[in-house]
Amino acid sequence: MSSQEGRCLGLVGGLGPGATVYYYRELLAAHAAQSRVPRMLIAHADVNRVMSAASAKDFGGLADYLAGLIGSMKAGGAEMTAIVALTPHICVPQLTPISPLPLIDMVSEVAAEIRARGLKRVAMFGTRFTVETRMFGRLDGVDVVMPKPDEIELIQNIYADVVAGRSTPAQIDALRRLAHIFIERDGAEAILLAGTDLSTVLDQTNIDFPAIDCAAVHIKAITERLLA
Repeated sequence: MSSQEGRCLGLVGGLGPGATVYYYRELLAAHAAQSRVPRMLIAHADVNRVMSAASAKDFGGLADYLAGLIGSMKAGGAEMTAIVALTPHICVPQLTPISPLPLIDMVSEVAAEIRARGLKRVAMFGTRFTVETRMFGRLDGVDVVMPKPDEIELIQNIYADVVAGRSTPAQIDALRRLAHIFIERDGAEAILLAGTDLSTVLDQTNIDFPAIDCAAVHIKAITERLLA
């Protein structure tokens, strides 16, 4: 008997090749676990253009750019879309009304996971932009720890090295130590891994603190919709 195909996903990738590959592999595995055949299109987004627009707070322009990529995937047969990186989700309020396809929003899924776990106070690892805006101010009803400036700088530098594929075991150890500081000093109940590339260096084999892997939560939500 041939395996049944899932619905077709249009994935906005390129926002860190490692993140794109991570999503692709995890989605393949999720389909295989249910004996389903994945159908997927990937559009390469220019990471420099995305980060420049986000830094300039040109959320409308960023939404227009992403909507164009999504429109191309719709033309190719995609039925829904998702973005592999967290930072572009800053423009979700502007993107959702103009997106040619239904968007599976990572931040909404993470917020729902936090509520489901009954958490009231969290900290996060991610880009400076994500940390300083407390995930774009979209975690309603959740108290988010604001790290000290030098801690934000440390997280940003380590994250940049992870994305570039040059992080060291010592740097990952530093993140683990920082997680425990946020828990013990600041009362965080869990650490959000709010950067997809972090999922490639922090997992169940080396995490010794309560955590929510935002990419894993997102991928689970995508899979549920594709295979519904």
